Amino acid sequence: MAEPLKNQLLLKSFHEKLGTLINQEYPKFSSKDFIQNVYDQDWDDRSLTERMSYTSVVLQQMLPQEYVDALEVLKKVCSHFDGFDGMVFSDFVQQFGQDYLKESLDALELFTQHGSSEFAIRPFIKANTKEVMKRMLEWSKHENYHVRRLSSEGCRPRLPWSMALPDFKKDPSLVLPILENLKSDPELYVRKSVANNINDLAKDNPEIVLKMVSNWMKKPSKNTQWIVKQGLRTLVKDGNSKALQILGFDAANLELKKFKKIPSNVEFGSSIEIEFELINKSEQQVNAMVDYIIYHQKNNGTLAPKVFKLKEITIPANDKVVISKAHNFVPINTRKYYPGTHKVAIQVNGKVLNEAEFELEM
Repeated sequence: MAEPLKNQLLLKSFHEKLGTLINQEYPKFSSKDFIQNVYDQDWDDRSLTERMSYTSVVLQQMLPQEYVDALEVLKKVCSHFDGFDGMVFSDFVQQFGQDYLKESLDALELFTQHGSSEFAIRPFIKANTKEVMKRMLEWSKHENYHVRRLSSEGCRPRLPWSMALPDFKKDPSLVLPILENLKSDPELYVRKSVANNINDLAKDNPEIVLKMVSNWMKKPSKNTQWIVKQGLRTLVKDGNSKALQILGFDAANLELKKFKKIPSNVEFGSSIEIEFELINKSEQQVNAMVDYIIYHQKNNGTLAPKVFKLKEITIPANDKVVISKAHNFVPINTRKYYPGTHKVAIQVNGKVLNEAEFELEM
């Protein structure tokens, strides 16, 4: 069995190193007492996030009692850490710096360069939205790519494992200028965040997102093209025709023929074979995003669609391709199957071109 993540991060060696370095900057800090206080009788029972939070609490108890003074000590040692361990410094700011906005934002700008501040910034956004977003807009032009990435990642409306930002789901106007500044960023780390932010926004404000990226694609760089393609992935999977058109996919000149499925009655544990021809009727090559949809029978007798990616191809002018795929019906943890009438459909560039029913036998 794999070792739990909480036993792979924030190890005792981290705390020992942190205590030693702090003692060098602030001699009143006892590294021995720090270890004893952190590794109390409840340490083993704490989750990973609880361990990080508790580490910050112990630091607050042992560092100078004035927040700003404690922050200065942490600033001097943060460069010795990175990754998840480095996020302890941002967590300290999140817990104890809410009443010191400028000092905390300055600290997060530094700390994110050694361990991301994407979670720590969010309470500050909620409490002081306009002021913090103004600072994040400045960060979007920062010379350090970790800081630029924070300007996007920190304001994602649906950042996983963090508090949501419902105001940005309703009105993303403060987020858009940041994305505008980052739309051609040279760092993949930043571009991934921008794309994920766009994908978040598109779930609540698709028209706003489509208008923005449509303008970007008028004269796009390769970096912008990559961001847009990744950012529109949910809309593309849902078959949004405008998103597909922005990416160069149009079903107007495509025709699907000779669609067949084998067998008509599928036994659970086996598979259904689908095959069809996709014909380009135009005088120019056509890009095709080909998906198939399985409409699963639910317990209440209705059908629930699930889109599966098939392939992305370019079909030459007046040419055709033959596409086939086997779909297995086997036990999986994320779906409960029910017997009865199901349906399979072929979706090309967001448009369903053919479909057929079949029976699933359990």
